[in-house]
This record gives sequence, structure tokens and C-alpha cells, in this order.
Amino acid sequence: MKRFFTVTGLVALLMGSAANAETLKLVEVITSPERTEVLQGLVDGYKAANPGIEVEIVSVPWGQAFETVATMVAGGDVPDVIEMPDTWQALYADQLTPLDDRIAGWEHGATLTQKTIDMGKLANGKMTEIPYGFYIRAMFYNKKLLAEAGVAEPPKTMDEFMAAMAAVSELDGKYGYCLRGGPGGTNGWIMMAAVMNGTNEFFTADGQSRINEPGSVAGLQFLMDIYQKGYAPKDSVNWGFNEIVAGFYSGTCAFLDQDPDALIAIAERMAPEDFAVIPMPVGPAGKAFPTIGFAGWSVFAASPNQDAAWNLVAHLSNPESNATWSKRVGVIPIHMGADRDPYFQSEQFKGWFEEMNSDNYVPTIMPTYLEQWGYFTSTILKDSAQEALLGQKTAQELGDEWAAFLTGEYAAWKAKQ
Repeated sequence: MKRFFTVTGLVALLMGSAANAETLKLVEVITSPERTEVLQGLVDGYKAANPGIEVEIVSVPWGQAFETVATMVAGGDVPDVIEMPDTWQALYADQLTPLDDRIAGWEHGATLTQKTIDMGKLANGKMTEIPYGFYIRAMFYNKKLLAEAGVAEPPKTMDEFMAAMAAVSELDGKYGYCLRGGPGGTNGWIMMAAVMNGTNEFFTADGQSRINEPGSVAGLQFLMDIYQKGYAPKDSVNWGFNEIVAGFYSGTCAFLDQDPDALIAIAERMAPEDFAVIPMPVGPAGKAFPTIGFAGWSVFAASPNQDAAWNLVAHLSNPESNATWSKRVGVIPIHMGADRDPYFQSEQFKGWFEEMNSDNYVPTIMPTYLEQWGYFTSTILKDSAQEALLGQKTAQELGDEWAAFLTGEYAAWKAKQ
């Protein structure tokens, strides 16, 4: 039976006694009620096919996920299976079971796409996870708000984007942009820096971070201007995923850059004729650099239930389960041939597939190979970015702070190669 826990009770549970040999603990960290419902349905299918094995789903709110899982692992109590974000992959890679041999003998291993294999091995050259799909950013826009504000066409460039946000923000109680100033806001800052700098390279040939180059700083300032000029709600400095999506479907904000997973809540609450998805606006170089990311299923090496844990990962990752997960959660699926499904050829996915198929849009892969990238995104970036939005730091100071940290992390990574 599915269980829900308060954050206080959750920490106590995670630090409690290890699960017995017939019970698997599955921790999900990118949580929402809809996602948990889908996951529970897939797990129920696994349990039906594996009598005698129980699966306890522990849903950790994303805002506390990094600290909660770190506390759990540091305390010696680990889950059997964990939803592993790409930003944590390098940090935990040496504590995860390599799945290469399991996948080689799996009946569905041969249909995994090359990108799935490449991303699963990104941290240390071994399959430390099976990604369950890919996220790539594109721009949702509210057709009614743009029409009411006198914006004739959705923006194609960053200048047009800023002008459209300004026009919508003139409407009473409306704002141009759903800003993610709280947990999980890394993608927005990285994309803004890249599009204005004309490149998504994170480091120069001599290992220096490019986040404080003049173009990148202009991108950071662009995002700061959106907030400081009132084109985003004041409380958006603390918004996470659920808040920005609600801000869009409620009609508070006209624009939202997000992955396909946002379609779930939006499509349930908005008529299809009232919104659309376009590619990210291009910058001075005529290109945009939408971030592409992933998460997946991993098995901790410390789990005493290796066979059962792998079987659970295999069940969650098989073509049927992955198709269900991809459609309900909103990711690009992992098996070859899945893109021929009529669902993914619909107008809903047009903006994302245009980005994937045009030279004007260069997907950006985060440097998750850096061991402290997860810490950087979850703590350093979030806290310092909020200070900048509130006027306590300049864009240059923000870029310099991030560059110092990332340059050091890159040097540490290079030294191990």
C-alpha cells in the first residue's frame, strides 16, 4: 500500500533499520502527486509479477531531496533503488552498482538508444543508472495573454522575448515570465548565460569557467532584469517546479520554459487552443542552447537485495513501462522506435522536436561529471542567485563566484583523468 510521510517522519524512516530481504525501498526524489501515482502503478505491476516481494515507495520532496538523501547515505542506511538525477550521478557513481552486465543479458538491452547508454555511463564510464527519459527545455506561451497584450507573434529572439514580457506585464495582475528562483532553477541561469554568450561550452581550453565571460554575464543580467523590472511575480524568487507550472496554467504568467513533463499539469487545466510550445528564443549569435537532462533508476551497491533491485529497475525500464512513464511524466523515451508513437508526433511536442532537429538549437548537457555539481546546483547556485535577484549581488559578482567554484571543480576532475 502506498504511504505518505511528513519530512520529519521521512528522515526518521530513512535512518531506520534496513529493509528485510523481501522488501525493497524505492526512493523517488523528483516528486509530484501525478508522478508518484504513475510510479505506484508500475510498481504494482512488478509486485504482481513477483509475489512475496514488497516495494516501499518513499517520496522525498525535491526541495529537501539532496540533503535528505545525503543524510541517509552518510548514516549508512541506503535505499535499494533510487531515482537518480543526472546532477547527482557523479557524486554517487562509486556507490552505485554497475549495470553493464545486467543490461547485456537483458532481453530489452539491445533496444536502448545510444543516447541512453551514453548518458547512463556519463559519470565514470559504467552504467550507473538506466535513464528513464530525457528532458529538453522549450518555451510554453499563453496565446490569450499575448493577444490581450498586443503581441502579434510569439518571440523568436531574446529581444522579442523581453519586449513581449514587458507588454504582458502591463496587464493588471499579469506577468511576462514564470521565474524559477527557488530549487531547481539552474537550467534557466545556464541557458540565459549560454544564449547571450553564443556558446554552451562550460570551460575554455585552459580549463577556465566561461560563466563570467562578458556574454555570460549579460545573460545572467537578462534574467535578473526580468525579476527586477517586475516581469515576474515577486514571490517567484522562491518558486520551484510546481509553482512555475501553476503560475502558467493559472494565467498569471505568459511564458514558461520547461521540459515535456510540464505538459501533464498544463494539459489537464488549459484548453489546447490556449497555449503552445515554441523553441527557446535565439540570442545574438542566432542560436539557442536549451538544456537537456535526464534522470533514471539506480541500484545502490550496499543494497542486500541486488537481484530483486535489478529486476525492479528492469521492470521500470522495459519498453511498455517506459512508454507509460514517458507519456504520463513527460520525457523523451529511451527505446529505439518509440518516437514513431503517434503520441510523440502530436503538436504538443512540436517545439521540443524542432529544437532536436534544427542547427539553430544546440542542446546543452550539464557537466554532471563534476563531483560537486549536485552540491553546486542545489545549494551554491540557488542561494547566490536569489541574492542576485534581490539586488544583493551584481551579475558580474554572481558570475565570478560561480566561475571560481566551477574552475576548481574542473581542475579536480581533470587531475583524476
